[in-house]
This record gives sequence, structure tokens and C-alpha cells, in this order.
Amino acid sequence: MTPTLVRQHPSRTGAAPRVDLRARARDWSEIQERMLVPLYEAVYERLDVGPATRLLGLGCGSGLALLMAASRGAAITGVDTSSDRLALARERLLPDERDTPSRTDTRIVQGCPAEAAPAHSAGYTVVTAFEPIGCLAGDAEGLGELLAEALPLAGPGAAVVLAGWGPPERCATSSVLRVAAKLAEPLGGADAWRPTERDDLEQVAGRAGLRPDGSGRVACPFGYADTDSAVRGLKSTGLFDPAITATDQVQVDKELTEALHPYQRADGTVWMPNVFRYLVARVP
Repeated sequence: MTPTLVRQHPSRTGAAPRVDLRARARDWSEIQERMLVPLYEAVYERLDVGPATRLLGLGCGSGLALLMAASRGAAITGVDTSSDRLALARERLLPDERDTPSRTDTRIVQGCPAEAAPAHSAGYTVVTAFEPIGCLAGDAEGLGELLAEALPLAGPGAAVVLAGWGPPERCATSSVLRVAAKLAEPLGGADAWRPTERDDLEQVAGRAGLRPDGSGRVACPFGYADTDSAVRGLKSTGLFDPAITATDQVQVDKELTEALHPYQRADGTVWMPNVFRYLVARVP
């Protein structure tokens, strides 16, 4: 949460949300993406990500998780469908791309995972899907589709990392996401918020033919300088797109601001404790 808090989900209603995608990508990069840094750190430490690692990041967004892996010496490839987020990832990871077009230890790919074939014949050693599932109806199925394309690129025994929201009672943001679900009701529940289920990650891994190899929980509090930053950061996740489509930006901003009020501190900052879960699985 990416990827991706989460990668932008296109609406299945056929209507595009009325948003500025470039501004949203910047809000994601500058405000929201860092909220999952504790998750990235915990996973990389557990897997001992380093110079011997060849990592494929699914839904890599604007590349913060990739940057952290690269700082540990890993060769990284990121793939996503958002051109705006990927442009920011390239700024972070390939600032001198014009001068070093043949560089192979860092790659940014727009499109599907199948287009990110590894440079090394042995395949990727780590595949990450940091976009947390267990929040939108159908997100587990979407992750399964990504894995079906990505796993042929990984070598035997490669680690595949899946991430998900923790129990709703341990995620303060769940109460805010319910606002998105309420506003999106005129769309008939498409892409609606749903409570996290205990075995979400294991079920995805099982359907993909992966062997579970441990899991963990990580505290990832969402902290913002003020309510405006919180609104912009949360909307950058794409989770409020159905609500924006069903109503409008003004209504969503109003309802979201009200929902954030219980988490606003005396100094104006916003603080929402959350717990996220990850699963490490292995390619047979």
C-alpha cells in the first residue's frame, strides 16, 4: 500500500473518474507512498535483499520501494501501467538515463509483467507485489492475474511477496474507506470497499501454485501534516475513484475531511494507526 498505498484501479463501470492523473501521481509520490516504508524495510530485511538479488516489483508506482532495494545493492526492474507514476520513478531511479541507455541493473517498464523479461537467464530471485489487497472487491483476482504473468519470469525457489491490509479493527483507515464505499453505492457496489479476510494472501498464493514460506505483520501508521495533505494522499491511492465517479470531487473531499476529523491532533496533524500483513511464498 505502492503495490503501490495501492495501484490505481480503473472503474469497471466504464466511466472515468474526473481527476488530474498527473497531480495525483505527484501526490502519491510526495505524500502517500512513504506510508508503507516500514513494510518494505521489513520484507527486505527478512529476505536479505542485497547485491545477489534480482528483484521484480509489480505495481511499482513511483519507485520508492525499488529505490530502497537498489540502495541495498539489488538489481531492480519495476513494472506498472501508470505512465505518470512511472515518469516519477524514472526521475528517481534513472536521472541520467539519456547518458546510460544500456544500463541493465535498473529497469522501468510500462505495461504488463510479461514485458519485463529478466536480463539474467536464471530469472528473478524476488518478486514483490506491495500493493495491499483486502480492501476492494476483486483486488485478489487482479493480483492473481499479475502473478500469472510474472511467475514464469522467476527462477525456482524465488521469493514472492504479497501484501494485504490487516484486520479492520487494527486499521484506523478502514473507517475512512467506508466513506468511499457509501458514496460509491449508486454504482451498484463496483470496486467497493470490503473487510479484509484472514486468509486473503494464502488463497492468492495457493491459486498461483506458490508454497507459503512465512508471514509477518508490520505497523504502518498514516501520518499527514494536515487534513488537506491527508485528503490528497488518500485520494492518490485510487480507492476513492468510484466515489468521485458517483458524486464529484467536492462531495468526496467534504465527506473525507469529516471522516478524518477523529484522527486530527491538536497541532493539526492527522495520525491513523494501521497494521499491514505480508506473506512470503516460494516458486516451486
